[in-house]
Amino acid sequence: MRYESPATTKDAVALLAKEKGQAFVLAGGTDLLVKMKAGMLEPDLVVDIKRIKGMKEIKKTASGFSIGAAVPCAALKENAALVKTWPGVVEGASLIGSKQVQGRCTMAGNLCNASPAADSVPGLVAAGAKVVIAGPRGTRKLAVEDVPAGVGRTVLKKGEFISAIELPKKPARSGDAYLRFIPRTEMDIAVVSAGVSLTLDAKGVITAARVALGAVAPTVLLVKEAAKAIIGSKLDDEAKARLTAAASAAARPIDDKRGTKEFRIDVAGVLARRAAELAYARAGGK
Repeated sequence: MRYESPATTKDAVALLAKEKGQAFVLAGGTDLLVKMKAGMLEPDLVVDIKRIKGMKEIKKTASGFSIGAAVPCAALKENAALVKTWPGVVEGASLIGSKQVQGRCTMAGNLCNASPAADSVPGLVAAGAKVVIAGPRGTRKLAVEDVPAGVGRTVLKKGEFISAIELPKKPARSGDAYLRFIPRTEMDIAVVSAGVSLTLDAKGVITAARVALGAVAPTVLLVKEAAKAIIGSKLDDEAKARLTAAASAAARPIDDKRGTKEFRIDVAGVLARRAAELAYARAGGK
């Protein structure tokens, strides 16, 4: 195995593109190194991106926030502006692993690991986040929900890697939230998860919404029908019932030792409703 630590994005792309064997990007390493130690992966090349300028920076911009691919999740909680603006996104990222893992793990790595149960992904999808992808043909942007291609697979092409995650500027009277169900009280993988982001008008009527579900399909789901169910409402009981039904209807989970299909379908609706209630309150709704 060869280890490289380039100083520029251009060099990192060149290394990844030229490697004929298996090449992997190292941001935090909390997934990659575990898989290597377990014998699940035997990379020919590991490209560490942490030395590249901007990879460990959180920037507030005119259009929102830009979060470098190597920013550890622990750093997200320390950025007051980010926590205030996108609390749901930070909450999801803060649930990845232990405190020790938090000091290394990254949202970009969590996304590229492509687990259906990734904690940071539903919140990002609900927020309308995009990724900046560097590659041999330059850079391109892609919605977060379009990155996973299946369990353990992404749409990234040879030589490409995520260099940053961009969160949009949050409209006034907006709120977001992320919730998950796990068998234990902490340090477990989501059996079902939900992220919701919504915007209200001056009267408390929802004018825009995004609802995302995790761990109920091979990839995270952006459930447009669930969002439509609450737009135009003040999140009254009827709207919440429609939201719950739409979220459950969209879920297509598997049976395993951690939960049955029926259980996950039911919980998907419950969590979507609860996340919407929390997001609505954060947006200033009553």
